[in-house]
Amino acid sequence: MQSQLFDVAIIGGGPAGLNAALVLGRARKNVIVIDEGRPRNAVTRESHGFLTRDGIQPGEFRRIAREEISAYPSVSFMDDTAVSIAGTDAQFQIKTAQGTVFTSKKILFAVGMKDRPMDIPGLAEVYGKSAFVCPYCDGWELRDQPLVIINKGAELMHFAPLISGWTNQFTICTNGPDELSDDQREELRRRRVPLFESPIRSIDSIDGAVRQVVLEDGTDIPCAGIFFKPELVTGSDLPRAIGCRLTETGMIVVDEFGKTNVPGVYSVGDAASRLHQAISAASMGAFAAAAMNNELNLEAWKQHG
Repeated sequence: MQSQLFDVAIIGGGPAGLNAALVLGRARKNVIVIDEGRPRNAVTRESHGFLTRDGIQPGEFRRIAREEISAYPSVSFMDDTAVSIAGTDAQFQIKTAQGTVFTSKKILFAVGMKDRPMDIPGLAEVYGKSAFVCPYCDGWELRDQPLVIINKGAELMHFAPLISGWTNQFTICTNGPDELSDDQREELRRRRVPLFESPIRSIDSIDGAVRQVVLEDGTDIPCAGIFFKPELVTGSDLPRAIGCRLTETGMIVVDEFGKTNVPGVYSVGDAASRLHQAISAASMGAFAAAAMNNELNLEAWKQHG
């Protein structure tokens, strides 16, 4: 493997990277998928919203995907972490944590996002069990239940109307200053949405099921579930290191086909989109794979013309 030249190195083995590998494998491209095996959704019991796979365990989704991709022998997998990338388009050198070095014509980042730990006692115990970040993924299971929303500012005023489609029984905890305007506070008051600015002291739960949120001012808020705004960082520093342009929030800037500003480098999935859903990530992977395949075919066509 050390001396082999790959057409595409896919860094990240989630839905985006796996679907890209499937499309590229069927296009007869030599592909290596490097996956460290620590997906963000590993904390969840079920993954939702993916047609034919609704409710599947994330690990089972990956197992099935790898099994299907194994039908295409030009795709191989490496359980490792890419730690450095050098070179330029058509001649990228990738080194992994285990010391493997190989060359690839193109790079596809499917590195996702990772949660930065939040300083809320008890949140880790319920995350992925009764505390979630996306109502499209987990709102159905908590429909019509009393919920606590941990959010603030402009994001809160987007999220409150959104969550109301699943339940009208929710309380907002901003865990500090709410960062709202007077008009926004009045809007919540008119809709009888309780709003608390007191910092969160703890989240009480039993076996992952949240029971109540306790505030520093002594307020206890019983609830059956929580939706919170996570603090996210890009799943790898490599895109920044090789010069990919990032937004202020750390998202990799791409065009409609996943192409970055660095020639030969693409990015897909959560690291390149605000819509963090498995089926959206897989769709992006398919688009980028087709674009990369076309690019590779055109380059070969011109080279041998």
